[in-house]
Amino acid sequence: MQAKTLLVPAEPYAFELKPAECALLIIDMQRDFLEPGGFGEMLGNDVSQLRRTIEPNRRLLAAWRAAGLLAMHTREGHRPDLSDLPPSKKIRGRSATTIGDVGPMGRILVRGEPGHDIIPELYPAPGEPVIDKPGKGAFHATDLHSILQHRGITQLVVTGVTTEVCVNTTVREANDRGYDCLVPEDCVGSYFPEFQEMGLKMIKAQGGIFGWVTGSPSVIAAIGDA
Repeated sequence: MQAKTLLVPAEPYAFELKPAECALLIIDMQRDFLEPGGFGEMLGNDVSQLRRTIEPNRRLLAAWRAAGLLAMHTREGHRPDLSDLPPSKKIRGRSATTIGDVGPMGRILVRGEPGHDIIPELYPAPGEPVIDKPGKGAFHATDLHSILQHRGITQLVVTGVTTEVCVNTTVREANDRGYDCLVPEDCVGSYFPEFQEMGLKMIKAQGGIFGWVTGSPSVIAAIGDA
């Protein structure tokens, strides 16, 4: 399987997936963003819009692991002393409760707090790299690029939340670094349905300016049939 190129139906055209050079990158499936009672819901968001991605991600991750391919995870959050938190990010939104303050699941977006961790349904297996990122994109101020280079990775299947923010930012960062990105639309989510739609359109527009869009069943079928 490792030597094959797999053709995955996608938009704007089929994606040539190379298993030996492809990693699954699951973005920010964290408790504070997805679980009822977390920081996301505290801000008035409908977490069901994100939770619908859990089962598709679970199935894709299981198939990816079964194929022996590299899976990686990211978490957005900051050091406990907040030394990596720009003041502009802390005050943006003018909320009464901000990053670093005590929220429903511990200090908000602080590494090591319960809400910062990945949901149990998609928890990293031993040996799966976890990238702790202080920003929206997974490449900013992290060692993600180095890990991918050392492992010979040239392609990413990108899933997670939210579609228009951290997923889109990561795909754009990856595009600038020469990676080909495939985004399964049922495995990414936004609190806002209109942003979900437009976020995906932006990725596949103009002949795939940032990447390709597909559904997770197409990816699972390709790696399962190989």
